[in-house]
Amino acid sequence: MYKSGLDMLRCALRSTSLWKCDSFIWTQTSLCYKSRSFAVSSQLGRKSTQGHTLKQARYYCQSGEEVQIKQTAASTETNELPDKAEKAPFYTHLQNCLCPTDVLDMLKQFPASQQHPSSIFSRMWESSKRMTDEQRRCELQLMFEHPVFEEVCERAMTDAWRMRSDDLAYSLLAVVNLGVPQNTRLVQTLLRVMQERLNQFDIRSLSVLASCIREMENSRNVQALTEALRLLLKDRIPEIQSMVVLQSMMRAVGKNSPILLKKQLTKALSLADEFSPPNTQYMFSSLAAVGLNFKPLLDVCSKKIAENVHEFPFGRLLSVLKSCNELRYRNYTLFSSISEYVANTFDMWSNKQVILLLVTFENLSFRPVVLLDAFAERIIQRSNSLTLKDLLSVLKIFSLLNHDLKEKKTEFLASVTMVLESYLPKMPPTDLLKAVYYLGLLEHFPRTPLEKLLQKDTLDQLLQKDKQSDKIQRWLHTLDLCLRLDKPQLPPSLTSVPDLHITVPAHEVKVNQEVLSAVRSIVGTDAVQDSVLEQSIYFIDCVITLPHQTEETGGLEAEELFCVPPTSFCFGTTHPRASLAIKLRHLEKLGYKPVLVPVLELNSKTEEETIEMLQKLIFPVQEPTGTQEIPNNSPKAE
Repeated sequence: MYKSGLDMLRCALRSTSLWKCDSFIWTQTSLCYKSRSFAVSSQLGRKSTQGHTLKQARYYCQSGEEVQIKQTAASTETNELPDKAEKAPFYTHLQNCLCPTDVLDMLKQFPASQQHPSSIFSRMWESSKRMTDEQRRCELQLMFEHPVFEEVCERAMTDAWRMRSDDLAYSLLAVVNLGVPQNTRLVQTLLRVMQERLNQFDIRSLSVLASCIREMENSRNVQALTEALRLLLKDRIPEIQSMVVLQSMMRAVGKNSPILLKKQLTKALSLADEFSPPNTQYMFSSLAAVGLNFKPLLDVCSKKIAENVHEFPFGRLLSVLKSCNELRYRNYTLFSSISEYVANTFDMWSNKQVILLLVTFENLSFRPVVLLDAFAERIIQRSNSLTLKDLLSVLKIFSLLNHDLKEKKTEFLASVTMVLESYLPKMPPTDLLKAVYYLGLLEHFPRTPLEKLLQKDTLDQLLQKDKQSDKIQRWLHTLDLCLRLDKPQLPPSLTSVPDLHITVPAHEVKVNQEVLSAVRSIVGTDAVQDSVLEQSIYFIDCVITLPHQTEETGGLEAEELFCVPPTSFCFGTTHPRASLAIKLRHLEKLGYKPVLVPVLELNSKTEEETIEMLQKLIFPVQEPTGTQEIPNNSPKAE
C-alpha cells in the first residue's frame, strides 16, 4: 500500500543515519540510563554488516545530577517555543483542513516559525480517521508524495529535542497511525528523544505514549522504551487518578511484566465508583492485555455491565466475552444478561453477529438456552441464508453444547442437512468430516453426506499420513464409535461400517480413591471393579455388580456411577457437554446405567456425608410397587 509514496519517503529520510540502539542499561535511580554503545548504518533499516559504513554515535553515561541539569535546560528551551495563542491564525486554518493534503497545502501560507509539527501530524491523522478505507488509502498516498511532507518530517526531527513531552507523545502517535514506516529516522528519533526525556512526561503524556508503543512493531528502541516505562510506572501508579489513564498504563505494562507490578494495577478497584459503562468494558480488555485475573475488580465490572447491558454496542459485548475467555473468568449473571438481551432484541442482529456471540459462549462453556432456541427457529425458517462457514459454526455450537431443541429438533436437523447437502459438491474432505462428526454427536446421520464421507477416495485423503492430525483421528474414531454403537441406517452402497483402523489413546485418568473407598464400604469390595476402560476410550472409575437383591438395597435396582469434573458440564448447570453426553449415550447402549458423581460437591463433604450422598445416587429412594428383583450380574459402572 502507498508503495511509490513510501519509497519517496524512505529516500528522503535516508539523508541522515538512523539511530539504532544495541543495548540500554536502565537503573532504578531517577531512571538514569547508560548506553554502552550503539552504531548506525548508512543503509536505512538494515543491520550493520560487512560492507556498510558504521558511524560512532553518541555515548550516554549520565548521573542523576546530569539528568536533572538536562531536564532543566530542555524545559527552558521548550518554554522558548512560540505559544499556540500567538499562532492563532495558523491553528484556525489548520482546524479547517479536511484531509492530509489540505494540511500540507495550507502550510505554504505560513512561515516555518509559526508551524508546529505535532499539531500538523495530529490534524492529518484526525482528518484521515473520518474517511472510508479507500479514501484513506488514496489520501495517504497523496500525502506521502506531497513535497511539503518531507519538509515537515525534517522539521519534526530537528525540533524533537525541544518539544514538550505531550507534543512528543502525540507526534509519535499520529506518525505511526498515518502509516509512516517505523524503521525510518523520523520514528526512531522520536523514540530516542522520549527515552532521554521520559522523566519529564506527565501522566497524560505517559498514557498517550503507552497507547502508541503497544501497537508498534518490535524493535530495540521500542523494547528499551517499554522497559523504561515499566520502571517509571512503579513510582507513578499511586499518582494516577484517572481510570482511562490507568487502563492505558495497564495495556502498556503487558503480560511479560513482573507480577509485583501487575498487582499494583489492582489500584483500579479503588476507582470503581468512577466507572462509566465504557470504562467497565475497557477494563476487561485491559486486564486481558496484562494477563491479570483480578476477580474482585472483574466482579464489579460484570455487575455494572449486566445492569447496563442495553448501552453497549455489539462489538463491546463481544470484546467483554473474549476477554473473559482469555482471563478464564466466568460470571453467570454477566453471561445470562448478555444472552437474554440479544435474545430479546434478536431481530436487530445478523447471522454473523449471532454466530460470533454463540461461538464465544461455547468457548466459555456457557449454554444460552433462549438465544439458541431463537437462532434455531431462524435457521428453520431461513436456512438458505447460511454460508458454509456459518453452517459449520452452527453445527459445532449446537453439538458441543449438547443443546436439546425438543420438539424442534427434527425440523432443525432437516434444515441444516438440506444446507449441508447443497454444499457437498464443493466441500473439502476435512469440512465434510467436521459436519458429519458434529451431526453424529447429535445422533443424526444423514445418508448422502455419510455416503460421500465413507467413500474410499475421501477416506484416503483424510488418512494420508502427512496430512493427518490428532484432531482428525479423534473425529474419525468418534464417528466410528457412533456408527457401531448407535447403529444408524447405513446408505444403500454400504453393507457394513468400514474398518477405519483408527486407534486413539485414552486420556490418562486416575480413579478417584475417595469415591472408590466409599463405594466399597457401601456395596462391598467384591462387587466393585475399578479403572474399567470401555471401547478403549471411555474410562469408568468403578463398575458395581450386584449379584442378588440385599436387604440394604430395599428392593431397588442400583445405578451406575462415575466421576465427572465441572468442565464436563455447561457452566453454571449440570447439563452435560458433548464429550460427556456421548459417553453417557454409548455406555447406556453397552448395557450400563450411568449416574454421575459431581466431584466438586464431594470436596466440601466429610467421609460420612460422601457415603450418604453416594448411597442416594446408587440406591435412589423409590415408592415400592411390588417386589423388584435385580438381574444377576448386571454391570453397574461408576
